Amino acid sequence: MERAAAEEYRARVRGCLLGGAIGDALGGPVEFDPLAKILGDHPDGVRTFVAGGPGWPPGTVTDDTQMTLFTAEGMIRAGVRNDLGLGFTLAAVHHAYDRWLDTQLLHGPSGERDGWLQNEPWLYARRAPGNTCLTALHESRANQQFGQQANNDSKGCGGVMRVAPIGLLPPGQANPRWTFDAAAEAAGFTHGHPTGKLASGALAVLIRYLVEGQDLSTAVEKTLALLGEYPGHEETSRAIVAAREAPPQAIEQLGGGWVAEEALAIGLYAALAHPGPDEMLDALALAVTHSGDSDSTGAICGNILGALHGETALPQALVQGVEGRDTICRLADDLIAEFSSDKHEHDSERIRLYPGS
Repeated sequence: MERAAAEEYRARVRGCLLGGAIGDALGGPVEFDPLAKILGDHPDGVRTFVAGGPGWPPGTVTDDTQMTLFTAEGMIRAGVRNDLGLGFTLAAVHHAYDRWLDTQLLHGPSGERDGWLQNEPWLYARRAPGNTCLTALHESRANQQFGQQANNDSKGCGGVMRVAPIGLLPPGQANPRWTFDAAAEAAGFTHGHPTGKLASGALAVLIRYLVEGQDLSTAVEKTLALLGEYPGHEETSRAIVAAREAPPQAIEQLGGGWVAEEALAIGLYAALAHPGPDEMLDALALAVTHSGDSDSTGAICGNILGALHGETALPQALVQGVEGRDTICRLADDLIAEFSSDKHEHDSERIRLYPGS
């Protein structure tokens, strides 16, 4: 990858992960609040970090960002396995989620688990983690069945809000269908409903197209076309079309974001309403200012626009104030390093990683 393209790619990866964290931190304190109360406190929408209560200072992220980071770590682990000749498996992502489960059960690092991410003390804060995620991960831990799909019928947004890193592999190293299927499978580790999986696949492949340099409208069209090839896509397709066609000030009509397709629709709606690089704060404020799952919808919007515009378009005051910024940037750079085309330039086995690439 030539230098200019490499720098652009790095900016998109860091922008996606940082943007998601910023949206999450903006929305977390107002999650569960009705729109009237949010607007009463923030007439122009939530545009700055605010406290979420005792022990929840401004800029704090929630389980959405925590699980997104463990998704990235799991992808890196899967890549390392492949480098060692052990083959690429998304079970490594599932195992990363098991390490995240420790952060929700313990008061701090135990020193008994592998991986540097689980040694970050700030990740051990509980920020209303989803019961479906917790239950499904408890079950897979008890059964030691990493890589198996969850035995439930949930389509909650806990799958879609964490899969963005799967769409961040370098251009040319993962085809869209592989990206879609991998994200759907990763979401299925905790959420068994087809819509929960398909909405997750749609978000990851949308980000895949943006990382490749597509504009947002084209990326949405391509995402809808690929999504339409999957059985049971109708619910997710309708949600994306509704997001694209909704009139201004119609965010509440898209639902509350508690389920996967609604969270995707609200995050995408805000991104489409304010798609310019100088409109990032407007988009994020719109994404979190509604009566619903504001942290997840904010995270998804931030993932999308961060991948589209890169980290320099993010509101710098929020970049500086978001929890875990240095860790997020380090993890982004580690993902880039693991999957860089230069690293695999002479590796004839690389095609085993992404069939069809």
